[in-house]
Amino acid sequence: MSFLRLNNPNFIFTFIAIWLGMLFLSPLTLESINEYGVFSFMGVLGAIFANSTGAGGGVVFIPLFNQLNFTEQQSIATSFAIQCFGMTAGALTWWFHYKHEKTQLRLWQGFKRIISITTASSIVGIWWVYGNQITSPSSLYQSFSWFSLVLGVFIIVTVFFLKAHRECSQLYLFDWLALITIGFFGGALTAWLSVGVGELLAIYLILRRFDISLAVAAAVIVSAFTVWAAIWQHTFIQFDVYWQVVIFAGPGAVLGGIFAKTLVTRFSATKLKLFFAFWLLIIGLVGIT
Repeated sequence: MSFLRLNNPNFIFTFIAIWLGMLFLSPLTLESINEYGVFSFMGVLGAIFANSTGAGGGVVFIPLFNQLNFTEQQSIATSFAIQCFGMTAGALTWWFHYKHEKTQLRLWQGFKRIISITTASSIVGIWWVYGNQITSPSSLYQSFSWFSLVLGVFIIVTVFFLKAHRECSQLYLFDWLALITIGFFGGALTAWLSVGVGELLAIYLILRRFDISLAVAAAVIVSAFTVWAAIWQHTFIQFDVYWQVVIFAGPGAVLGGIFAKTLVTRFSATKLKLFFAFWLLIIGLVGIT
């Protein structure tokens, strides 16, 4: 666990060495590096959001790619590629947090089972969409705007209107059925928007009164498996990744993914969720008007 820390010199040296190696092996010119370097910040921001709330990094990436006139396929593919960096870093960080601090806690006893069943059904859902070539029911950006709006409203409702009760730790039959359903349809939604299953899982677990950190951690890890299952469609089958963006945003997302857990565990989760909820509302309202 100690290696994946931003204050670990070994991690910093390894991270910088790998990133410089990627840049050296790429055909990018100095002018291109100056042009695309700003995407590193985007990767950090997107990964912090994704790994501290359970929402996918596409919440940040898709609106930006829309402004840059990416095609829908480029937006989805590039978002998936960046999330393969950020969600993996976040998932590993949360997993080590669980192994070192949460394995004996009653509230976390269903953690691995939640991840397993939701991940399996999510992968089935995402490849059901790809295998049958099912298109999104509406344009990508319109769908994304509505999704962001609904997610933002939900977060605000949970903060202000749901009273605190005893936290849940048991998984019942209806939970298993719900997780399978969330995984399948969340996977399909992720195939269209590059985000979805993590948000739906986090929402369900929060509504069921599971530990808030467990909800975020499970959503992050399931999302990580899901984006890795999806990226093959956009690389080996049909290459749509805007790699010039990924080579900067991806490493930035690694930093954001590692840092996100610190925000959740050291700062108020309520304030963090409200900040991003209002930001999601802005994205949603702008997109649908």
